[in-house]
Amino acid sequence: MVRPSLTPLLNQFSKYPTVGNWNTQIREAVNNGYPHKALTLYRLMKQAGLIPDKLTLPFVAKACAKISDLKQSQIIHAHIFKSPFWSDIFVGTAVIDMYVKCNKLNLAHQVFDNMPERDVTMWNAMLLGFAHLGSVDGFFVLFQEMRLHGFIPDLITIIGLTQSVIELKDLNLVRGSHAFGIRFGMINNVSLANTLISGYSKCGDLVSAKCMFDTICFESRTNVSWNSLIAGHALIRNHNETFNLYRCMLCNDGRKPDISTFLSVLSSCVLPEALGYGKLVHSHVIQLGCDYDVTLGNTLITMYSKCGDIDSARHLFHNMTYKTCITWTAMIGGYAANGSLDKAYSLFFDMQAAGETPDVVTLLSLIAGCGRTGSLELGRWLNNYGISKGLRDSIVVCNAMIDMYAKCGSLDEAKKLFHSMPSKTIVSWTTMISGLAMNGEFTEALELFLKMIEQGVEPNHITFLAVLQACIHAGFLDEGMECFDLMTRVYKLNPGLEHYSCIVDLLGRKGKFKEALEFIKSMPFDPDAAIWGALLGACKIYKNVDIGEYAAYHLYKLEPEAAVSYVEMANIYASAGRWDGVSKVRALMKCNKVKKSPGQSLIQVDGKNHIFGVEERCHPVGSQIFELLDVLAFQLKQAGVSYHFEGVPQHETELQESLVA
Repeated sequence: MVRPSLTPLLNQFSKYPTVGNWNTQIREAVNNGYPHKALTLYRLMKQAGLIPDKLTLPFVAKACAKISDLKQSQIIHAHIFKSPFWSDIFVGTAVIDMYVKCNKLNLAHQVFDNMPERDVTMWNAMLLGFAHLGSVDGFFVLFQEMRLHGFIPDLITIIGLTQSVIELKDLNLVRGSHAFGIRFGMINNVSLANTLISGYSKCGDLVSAKCMFDTICFESRTNVSWNSLIAGHALIRNHNETFNLYRCMLCNDGRKPDISTFLSVLSSCVLPEALGYGKLVHSHVIQLGCDYDVTLGNTLITMYSKCGDIDSARHLFHNMTYKTCITWTAMIGGYAANGSLDKAYSLFFDMQAAGETPDVVTLLSLIAGCGRTGSLELGRWLNNYGISKGLRDSIVVCNAMIDMYAKCGSLDEAKKLFHSMPSKTIVSWTTMISGLAMNGEFTEALELFLKMIEQGVEPNHITFLAVLQACIHAGFLDEGMECFDLMTRVYKLNPGLEHYSCIVDLLGRKGKFKEALEFIKSMPFDPDAAIWGALLGACKIYKNVDIGEYAAYHLYKLEPEAAVSYVEMANIYASAGRWDGVSKVRALMKCNKVKKSPGQSLIQVDGKNHIFGVEERCHPVGSQIFELLDVLAFQLKQAGVSYHFEGVPQHETELQESLVA
């Protein structure tokens, strides 16, 4: 093969006879986003017999940093090391940044340690490297070393410090970096203020984030300022406040949202009640011509899917000209989450036919769908697929498979997979404990919990929740109270409302209503619907009308349109023979326009899911189904068995009378 000649290019650039001319061309190539061209110019310069100076080398290192090419970076570093400029502060700083951008912090630190002289810019380059790669401990050690050497932090240092502590999500550390900014007189800088807004938001302190935002004068606010505050509210899925901020950004400041703004707002609209907001933002995306962006398209598919509008998600998906693995996975996950596992499965094969390779997230979406619908056979097939593609090596996939097997009732397969895992995380242990409890193996669930603790694995909030739920269903009151004590006293974990709900449920199921009420009053926050619902459920068991009315009163206030509390209270009245109470509940339901959602059943036949609702008549083979039910009804009657087929029409062969609650 004949090696191509570079002579024509050399002749082309012969009009740049001096090093300064070449430096200008290299600098412009780097700054205009053409790093490969800059490196080509550097090679041509050397072939022209010119020796790079200390202005050439930083730009060449910057070009390597932009493409994050380690091999090319090491070649350039070798050239620099052989030159007389290796110890120059500007050159050394560029080399450090080059290795940081190549994710080689150790090589950057070696260059830093070997530099005979350093300035604040060089210290910042190294500090930002630690922050960029998430090495918070390394950042703090170097920061202290910088102070000991007498260097005063500047704006870049404080921003790097703030970015570093954000990774830890430690509110006190964010406040500490804020204090540093005040101490060194930099707090009025917009870039630092934006970073602090992001830091406070990610730590959940939205009040401080808003205060920080308000300190920025109107003229100095940027899109980054607004986006940081909006992203903080989106993080906690507060769609109302997120949308209000979005509206203020448009109306009060008159700013034009960018893709980051849209992504944050849309990510908060993931509940059915937020769908209206999501559609408004979507229309604005189209109006500003941002609907071409594939990341926005993926987010919109996810938003519509999570809001239950699968038709809009599908329409978006089919109209996207460019689809990534994330796009396919978002649509597959949307189908799976909405119970359309057949369509998710079909799209999974279409994805591969289109030349896109499914990843771990794709597989997890389908596995989760199998768990929701009880599709055990498909779950087994996915297990084999994961093994064949090397995806089953992931602990996350194994945990999802354990959860799926447990939800599908195949506890033996869940146990086999759990015990075969070479390494287990707290999620693995928690998933298996929850699976055992779900399938009625309460004692074994507690034994596994104790074994986990013996092996030194520290339980978290979710682990304790799984154990408490096992105690509820087994009726283990003492063990449940011990577990709650272990959580709070030994592991110093603050219980959430769901943990308190479990204890109320435990006490209620044992008929200890006085203790349950005292426990509710001792809680550090107001009880929610789950806690009052647990107490109401216990009242149904013991036919306790008085406390049932007390619990129902609070439930009606918290969830006036939720049918469950009304039905439960009506059942309590009925079991106590209080038919006047039943009538009162029915009247209240009518007054509050409460509607009871019809029940549904799901079965899988030949790999396809069939969903049946109460009084539904639209199934393709509905007539054959009802004929078969008539036969079964007749046989049950002949055998003297009491039965009730919900939603089955009353044919002449049926002597059943339906009770309408």
